[in-house]
Formats: sequence, C-alpha cells, structure tokens
Amino acid sequence: MEKGRLTEGSITGKLVRLALPIMATSFVQVAYNMTDMIWMGRVGTKAVAASGTAGLFIWFASALFMIPKIGAEVTIAQAYGREDMESARKFASNNLKLSMVIALIYGFLLIVFRHQIIGFFNLRDQEVVSMAIDYLVIISLGFIFYFINPVFSGIFNGSGNSATPFKINSVGLITNMILDPLMIMGIGPFPEMGIRGAAIATVIAQALVTTIFVLTSRKKSNLFKDINIFKTPFDKDCIRTIFKLGLPASIQQGIFAGIGMIIARIIAQWGPIPVAAQKVGNQIESISWMTAGGFSTAISAFVGQNYGAGKLDRIREGYKKGLQIVGTIGVFATILLVFGANPLFKIFIPDDLEALKVGVRYLRILGLSEILMCFEIASRGAFNGLGRTIPPSIVGIVFNALRIPMALILSSTSLGLDGIWWTITISSMLKGLVLTIWYIIVLNKITSKETNSDIVME
Repeated sequence: MEKGRLTEGSITGKLVRLALPIMATSFVQVAYNMTDMIWMGRVGTKAVAASGTAGLFIWFASALFMIPKIGAEVTIAQAYGREDMESARKFASNNLKLSMVIALIYGFLLIVFRHQIIGFFNLRDQEVVSMAIDYLVIISLGFIFYFINPVFSGIFNGSGNSATPFKINSVGLITNMILDPLMIMGIGPFPEMGIRGAAIATVIAQALVTTIFVLTSRKKSNLFKDINIFKTPFDKDCIRTIFKLGLPASIQQGIFAGIGMIIARIIAQWGPIPVAAQKVGNQIESISWMTAGGFSTAISAFVGQNYGAGKLDRIREGYKKGLQIVGTIGVFATILLVFGANPLFKIFIPDDLEALKVGVRYLRILGLSEILMCFEIASRGAFNGLGRTIPPSIVGIVFNALRIPMALILSSTSLGLDGIWWTITISSMLKGLVLTIWYIIVLNKITSKETNSDIVME
C-alpha cells in the first residue's frame, strides 16, 4: 500500500503526482470532445444541435453514476488511510455492481421513452429531432460501459493510483478520436453514418476501456484480489454508506442536468443555432472544468486518506496548494475564452456566421466566471474527501435552481439571449465563492475540535 499512500512525504509532490494523470485524462477527454464536435460541425449545425440535445440525458447519466463513483473514491481512500484492505475490496465490489444495475435501468428507460424525452424540448425541426433520437438510442445501448468506467477510475484514484486509469482511458479516447471521422464521414471501409457514426464510435471505445479495466484489475491490482462481482451479493452496510456519500452529489448533478434541460428549452425559443452554439461553447469551456475536475479528484483522494489517518495539518496545506493550482487554471481559461473566443469557435462551425456571433458572445460572458468555478470544483473534492458531500450539493442545488427564474427574467429584458449566458456566469461565480468559504469554516471547526480534544486528553 505504500505506493498509493498520500499521508506522508511532500504535499505538493504527492498532489501533483496524483493529479497529473487525472488531469492528463481530462485533457485527452477534452481533445476527444473537441474532435467529435469538429467532425459533427462538418455534418452541419443541425447535427450539433441534435447531439447537444441528446447529450443532456448523457449528462443526467453522469449524475446517476456519481453515486458509485463518489462512493468508490471516498470509501477506498479512507480505507487506504486506515490500512483496511478487506474493507477496500468490499466497497470496490459493491460500487461496481451498483453502477451496472443503475446503467441497465436508466438505459432501458431512455430507449422506451425516447420520443417523449426528445419531444420535451419542442425543437420544431423534425430532422434535428430524428437525429437526436438515433443518437440517444445508440448511446443508451452502451450505458453499462459508460457507467462502470468512471467507477473503476474512482477505485484506482481512491487507492492513490491515478496512472492506471489515465493509461486505460487514454486508449479508449484515442480509439474514439480515430473512429469518429471514419464513421461520421464514411472514410475507408465505413459507410457515411453522420451522427449515428459518432454514437457508435463512442460505444465501441467505452467497451474497449471496460475490457482493459477488467483485464488489468485481474492481473495487476491487489485491491481486486478474490473479487467476483457476479457471485458476491450486495452488502447492505456498504450500499448504505455508498448512497450516503454519493447520493447528495448525485442529486446535485441530477438537478443541475434537469435545470440544464429547462434552460435548453428556453434557449430553443431562438431556434437550433443557439442550442448548437451552447453545445460547442460547453466543449471549449471544458478545458477548464474538466482539468479542475481532475485535480478535484486528486484533492478528494488526498483529503480522504489524510482524514482517515487523522492528519489535519496536511489536509489544510493540501487544500491551500490545490486552490493555487486550480486558480492558475481558471486564470488561463478566462484569458483563453475572453480573448480567443472568435478563432476558437471558428474551428468547430466555420461556415455559419450567425452561430459564430452567438457562440463568441457566449464564450466571452462565460469566461468571466472561470476562476471561481475552478474554486468550486476543488472545494467539492475537498468536501468529498472528508465524507461531507451534502454542503456541495446544497450550494449546487440552490444556485443552479436560481438559473431558471434568472434566465426568464434577464432574457426578457434588452439582453435577450445574452441574459441566459449572464445567468450561467453569475450563478457559477456565486457557487465558487460560497462553497470555498464554507469549506474553510468547516475545516477550521474540525481542527478546533481536534485541538480541544488533545488538550482535554492531556
């Protein structure tokens, strides 16, 4: 267990070594998403709008796998901090089984109710609706891979081994990047499949990642020794703990996705172009939030292991250094989005001047929130490491819910569509500010209690 221990040695060194592979995975994911969007943009703005609409339900899927993913990261990290391998193996098995069950149920529901689900957005363009339904059904058929891979990553990350999921996920992402143009545009032996090709490429790549995770866990990891998820029954205590840790974050993400769907419906009043512009803008912005999210996972594992070991000073110093690093990421993202909006957006949809105008405005307004957004993501990881997943959920739910009335009010003024972009920016800034202050208060209280306890014992 020494290799994955984060409770000793240089704090910055441990954090960076753990974070770099996770962040690198995020960069590869960003590269894939952007490549996917570039090829989709060559098909047309309608294809981008269709994948963006169906993608909202893939976003909601991330809320569901958040339960076993967060459960895996926190329970494995804290078990490693206590040097309790039996508990770590038990939680690993239950998290994997739970992710498979949730994936099968959610995928089935999306396929059965696909027409009603896409119909919710009232897109008013039958071609976009048809493409969105095709994309949604194909992705849903491969949800078991989409759900189980983040949980495998969470298990390895929680154990302090972030290099393995980086390597495995990179293989899948590169595979996806290669297959995308071949299947979308019909290059070589593949027929031209358009948006269907993008969905099929994604499922194939996800299935490959799952296969490699399974083979790796059987051959190389002591953590998976003697684990058979198909023969081992669910453990009620483990499942209760997993839901206690992961459900608040899942509810937050689910409400966030639901709010995103409502905002998308409001945006759709201006037609498919703003829907496509937001989809492209989100992919560009993901440079910051996926990178910060990777570092958030590292902070969660670092805090979890040190909290399990009772080393509060390392937690405080690690959080401080974490904020410095994600703050730098936020500054870079702000400069990129504000000053590079036009050339960035042209990469994805070069021939639609109206989409370009809308997208540039979106990116420049969104860019103002990047630093505080990165602070929010880092603080969320720190809270998760403590096993306190409710505060980030409260902050996320409250300020994300405010987006609906704010969007309706601001978009009805002279701001028009820009009012929706300002709504997203303002709420992101408030989330980062409030959650960072809240975590500092909680950490001070924990430290104070520990100090008082030591004084009483003496």
